[in-house]
Amino acid sequence: MGHEQMEHEHMNHGKMDHEHMDHEHMDHGHMNHNHGDHGQMHHGMSHGDHDMQHMDHDMGGMDHSMHMGNFKQKFWLSLVLAIPIIILSPMMGVSLPFQFTFPGSDYVVLILATILFIYGGQPFLSGAKMELQMKNPAMMTLIAMGITVSYIYSLYAFIANHFLHTEHVMDFFWELATLIVIMLLGHWIEMNAVSNASSALKKLAELLPDTVTRVNKAGKEEKISLQEVHEGDTLIVRAGDKMPTDGQILKGETTVDESAVTGESRGVIRKTGDQVIGGSVNGDGTIQIEVTGTGENGYLAKVMKMVKDAQAEKSHLEALSDKVAKWLFYVALVAGVLAFVAWLVAADLPTALDRMVTVFVIACPHALGLAIPLVVARSTSLAAQNGLLLKNRNAIENTHDLDAILLDKTGTLTEGTFAVTGVEILAADWQEDQALQYIGALEKNANHPIATGIMKYIEEKEIEVLKGEDLKNIAGVGLSGVVNNTQVLIANDKELAKRKQTVDKKTLAPYLTQGNTISYLFVDDKLIALIALGDKVKPEAKTFIQALKDRGVEPVMLTGDNQEAATAVANYLGIDNFHAGLLPDGKEKIVSEMTNAGKKVAMVGDGINDAPALARATVGIAIGAGTDVAIDSADVVLTNSNPEDILHFLDLSKQTRNKMIQNLWWGAGYNIVAIPLAAGILAPIGIILSPAVGAILMSLSTVIVAINAMTLKIKK
Repeated sequence: MGHEQMEHEHMNHGKMDHEHMDHEHMDHGHMNHNHGDHGQMHHGMSHGDHDMQHMDHDMGGMDHSMHMGNFKQKFWLSLVLAIPIIILSPMMGVSLPFQFTFPGSDYVVLILATILFIYGGQPFLSGAKMELQMKNPAMMTLIAMGITVSYIYSLYAFIANHFLHTEHVMDFFWELATLIVIMLLGHWIEMNAVSNASSALKKLAELLPDTVTRVNKAGKEEKISLQEVHEGDTLIVRAGDKMPTDGQILKGETTVDESAVTGESRGVIRKTGDQVIGGSVNGDGTIQIEVTGTGENGYLAKVMKMVKDAQAEKSHLEALSDKVAKWLFYVALVAGVLAFVAWLVAADLPTALDRMVTVFVIACPHALGLAIPLVVARSTSLAAQNGLLLKNRNAIENTHDLDAILLDKTGTLTEGTFAVTGVEILAADWQEDQALQYIGALEKNANHPIATGIMKYIEEKEIEVLKGEDLKNIAGVGLSGVVNNTQVLIANDKELAKRKQTVDKKTLAPYLTQGNTISYLFVDDKLIALIALGDKVKPEAKTFIQALKDRGVEPVMLTGDNQEAATAVANYLGIDNFHAGLLPDGKEKIVSEMTNAGKKVAMVGDGINDAPALARATVGIAIGAGTDVAIDSADVVLTNSNPEDILHFLDLSKQTRNKMIQNLWWGAGYNIVAIPLAAGILAPIGIILSPAVGAILMSLSTVIVAINAMTLKIKK
């Protein structure tokens, strides 16, 4: 593709991008607290921050940690309250060797247990309230049932034993204390394991400058803050500055680096009348723009809105432990009520109450609280050793049976930079350095992505270019000029064919298979050399794609690049399914279509334009070298930017899932045995689960669960 043609194609792509965007009226509540100004968003972040935190939790990333405050602190303080309770009150009615009592110790236990129930139990009680409001009882409801029943029944036991002079009623203060402490420990371990995602909204705000230069009615320049900018204002953007808003160029011409925003590796030429995107970086020209979008109707706000909507929808994915907890909750409820009715008929009210409460308390096993967090903590640290940063605890669970993995081309499968990929000398008496001196003479003053790429390459090689005169841009062909008194031309492949000249297919093959743009150097009408530019495919990409296929996961390539470049890379890597020329919402749409069809898909990307798709996918994987916004929208970050680490992630996910299932069987298996025995199903033959045996079984299952979690490994 020649310079001209490429430039033209590129421009169209860019224009289309914006037209498309401008037609979308997306409202974005959080971003505009002041007529939708970006500036306000920048400085008045506290409100948005709060919302974002809320959103973070709603999306299932932090799952139950809604309003939990600081787990570490809660755990240690609760432990301090629990130790005296454990020492001063019997374990399910059985005194342990280290326990003792003294006159009035019952009162101490009651006071400490009340504080512990209110303070340590708060996260579980408020979590249960939310689950019940959503008509979806799970882990929090199960824990809340266990601690509430043990507290209320123990309170009744205390009153009965001290004031009603009935025969001794057993209390459950010991279970209350250990249950709260172990569950807090489980949640703390888990919260600790999952790296805290900072707010993507903040990161988007940081892409925009604080102050801008406006041209006022009198034609004078003035510095104002971003939130004072309104649509229709004229702003000056100098070389190297960030575009403060979306706008249309009124004056000037420049190259714009939109890689942070659209993921496009090649700098884009923007002339008078073209659109620019807020957050992109201005190159070497100074331009004047008319503001077309601020705040909620700006491009970044639309991307943010898509991310937010996707994250909110994704929060419906349910964690495995929650499914088990929900099932246990219903089983315990039914078993407890049946036991109550049966014992009420067979014996009396106190016995019936005692049996029902024992069932409810036993139903909430300590092992279940640790079963998943310990596995999550272990797999998170293994992931970190393998270049993976986990940000959403459900990511590992959701990855174990993926149908497809969607890969952004630029920056994921390729290096993401538009640069020289090779120079081939085609004339016997020429050297590479000499050819580059001639090429540089013509390209030196051209304001063009190809020229920029070539000049960067020449500078790196420290080659002094020659002086070019009479430089001309020939439409549809390339550049011509006079160097050392000889006629020099840099042309495209069309011109090469027109001159009826050919280049050996073997020489061209490596460049064409990767979709490179090739330019030819003619000196005095003689073909001297070719120079290829493109986005280099990462060396490990080919084996990675094959490994995915071997695991039964379909690779799908998505790119904003043109069809030709995409086809070349897809064929080279062996990808059958790919989509080219995509806008940001195009990627998100493909992900939506696949997830709506019931497929489990992972999305891998690095640009702001990938953020909505990353948030929408079953699992979003961001490349560590990408933009902060992509990283914040993802569930997993590849810290080494190496796609092969994704394979480790797939393997780790499988192992983790297996361990979770084993642990849930150990944790819940205890219940499967204990609940019916506690309800008194074998009472007719004289077997009732003595609370002491229940407690020993419970401790045993907790220890097994902990040991099992630690044996998790990644098979290399």
